[in-house]
Amino acid sequence: MAEKLLEIENLTAGFLTVGGTVKATEHVSLSLDKGQTVCLVGESGSGKSVTSLAIMRLIDYSGGAILEGSIRFQGEDLTKRSQDEMIRIRGNKIAMIFQDPMSSLNPVYTVGDQIAESIMLHRKKGKKEAHKMAVDMLRLVGIPAPEIRAKQYPHELSGGMCQRVVIAIALACDPDLLIADEPTTALDVTVQAQILDLLRSLQKELGMSILLITHDMGVAAEMADRIAVMYAGIIVEEGSANDIFARPSHPYTEGLLKSVPGLDGSRGDELYTIRGNIPGLSQLPVGCRFHPRCPHAKDICREKSPPAFRVTEGHHASCWMYMEEGGAAAWKNESKPEVSR
Repeated sequence: MAEKLLEIENLTAGFLTVGGTVKATEHVSLSLDKGQTVCLVGESGSGKSVTSLAIMRLIDYSGGAILEGSIRFQGEDLTKRSQDEMIRIRGNKIAMIFQDPMSSLNPVYTVGDQIAESIMLHRKKGKKEAHKMAVDMLRLVGIPAPEIRAKQYPHELSGGMCQRVVIAIALACDPDLLIADEPTTALDVTVQAQILDLLRSLQKELGMSILLITHDMGVAAEMADRIAVMYAGIIVEEGSANDIFARPSHPYTEGLLKSVPGLDGSRGDELYTIRGNIPGLSQLPVGCRFHPRCPHAKDICREKSPPAFRVTEGHHASCWMYMEEGGAAAWKNESKPEVSR
């Protein structure tokens, strides 16, 4: 049986505002085994990044707070840790790659100095040895002429190289868990593929686990062992990558899959879009949070929030239209929504 590295149970996190506390995630439960890649997918505003900030306890610095639940990492609850203790964990045992590499790097320090800083802090190495290790990290992430690049500033590097530098910083202390928050969003398609290949090879070489946050189901298809689909602060479906792609059991999941051009190997001129927009945190609908956008919504969907129904072993979906007896979602047999052109 696989060993659990991260176990999130009933996590509710939010932000303190003038009008009161606004919950950005509610009752999120998620687990990650050692050496596994779990993808957290959903549109912008779903609560994916807030979940990652809560794991790192960085939400505390953003006017937010963990309101309920536990985050157990290697058996210890991070919600009980002080910020001084978290400083020793962040960048050491848990590392994070943020969305925009240019804003993640300090423009007035060389990239070598920024990698070495983490090594000196967590590995207690001297400056000379830390800089040598920084060059080795740049070589590990595939940057050519690493001795020269280590002396350059972020503005002297391309976006793809800056992302590799950010990955080098994250991996400098050999973390057990890497959280990658949209690591390919700001990059062109070719560089995106290179970064994903790099993450896969480094995971295999270093034996780390990855929590990958993305809105792109195509990226999830390439990287994930398991997928958790998030919408308006809650997880609406979770299962193995094979289950999610072969048997999507929530209308939102199917909408995300249909919105990816050519995911099924076809490339036509029709592009499906999910109607409407994700609701604001202070304007969440009653009942199923997806029902205002769902073409299959019934009265019960507008009245009660659905529980997580068991689809198969390890595969759950929160949809009233799922019929356990029949083993298939009722909406699967209904007429499909029109395709936007």
